[in-house]
Amino acid sequence: MSSQQNPHSHQAQFDSPRVPRRTPMACQFCRGRKLKCDGSRPSCANCNRRGYPCLYTPV
Repeated sequence: MSSQQNPHSHQAQFDSPRVPRRTPMACQFCRGRKLKCDGSRPSCANCNRRGYPCLYTPV
């Protein structure tokens, strides 16, 4: 029996593409326009760039 292991056997878990983390809640502007909200507070990047008030309402 060989004591060597298959070098690719442990890499299978790292070969899949990274899945972006989901933001728990989108602000009202991003939700209305169906944009990807980064969820940063007090103002997300989309609202900050456009100068809109960033409002988060609990679902």
